[in-house]
Amino acid sequence: MFSLIKLPRSLTINQVPKGFHEDGILSGYRQPYSSARECVLSLFQLTNETLNIWTHFLPTWFFLWKLLMVALAMMEDKEEGHSRYQWPLLAYLLSCCIYPLASSCAHTFSSMSVGARHICFFFDYGAISLYSLGSAVAYSSYTFPEKWVNSTFHHWYVSLAVLNSIICTTLACCSRLGLPFLHYNADNIKGLPDYQATRLTKPLRIVAFAYPFFYDNIPLFYRLFVCVGEGCTANEANGVHHVHIQLAFLTGFLFTTHLPERLAPGSFDYIGHSHQLFHVFAIAGTVLQMKAIELDMVLRQTWLQTHSPPITFGNTLGVFLVSVAANLCVIYIFCLALFSEERQKMSNINKGCL
Repeated sequence: MFSLIKLPRSLTINQVPKGFHEDGILSGYRQPYSSARECVLSLFQLTNETLNIWTHFLPTWFFLWKLLMVALAMMEDKEEGHSRYQWPLLAYLLSCCIYPLASSCAHTFSSMSVGARHICFFFDYGAISLYSLGSAVAYSSYTFPEKWVNSTFHHWYVSLAVLNSIICTTLACCSRLGLPFLHYNADNIKGLPDYQATRLTKPLRIVAFAYPFFYDNIPLFYRLFVCVGEGCTANEANGVHHVHIQLAFLTGFLFTTHLPERLAPGSFDYIGHSHQLFHVFAIAGTVLQMKAIELDMVLRQTWLQTHSPPITFGNTLGVFLVSVAANLCVIYIFCLALFSEERQKMSNINKGCL
């Protein structure tokens, strides 16, 4: 069927505007300013974005299936206490569905325009922030070492994670164009901004994602690497947590170094560049994280239901919804600034024509 549809040829880095360039990727670029239909059709054409899209789009359906299975089990469970015990897992699985779907959509439609590219990745960053919060909700309910359960840090852990998710989205969005209304101008939106040309943008984005990760994993780092003796929660989940953490550091390494395409520009344009590997290892890490959380949830249920703070809608799904609303507000502010500059640019063009 797709042989009957004429797909535009891919372009080299010299044939696309600077705002579409990727480090170390010299070819395989899609047509800039494509329509939404053309972006969707490009899913079935080998470009430097194709595997970025599919490596997150397909796992979304697996995570959605997991979410539906848990939701159905909760609906059939007549014991209210047991059903409530699974609310943190439900919030976590929601975040696992959102972040790969947002990422695949961002990569799919990022070639529509430079402005659309910014907006797509604003939502991508917000989804990553929600995933960080979902992890914190699950860790708070199932993974905290026994020594820290009901501590002051435990009581404030999720609330601070909500704040971190907002900070993460704000910093990541700032890394694209700077502060809204302050750094934005028509030239920034038209091409690669001077703000991105500085050495600030990459470190800012790394901090935006690394900080919530390290915060979320404080109880896990203590449990696995510091805690000794009674109350350290040694069970079958620990080995899975170890592998998940190793994969998380590997994904961070790939994201920051742009390897292997940095060593051989043009050799990994279509298959094997760092962002594709980043996606694959991120999904693998999430699957292992999910397994570890489920192990903790089952193995520690009796102890946690007796000693841990009560699980409520407010400290699970409630805080997740609050964070969704807050992150959407942050994204709206950045998008508003973007649209404002676009309107100003069009107004100046119209005045010039008159």
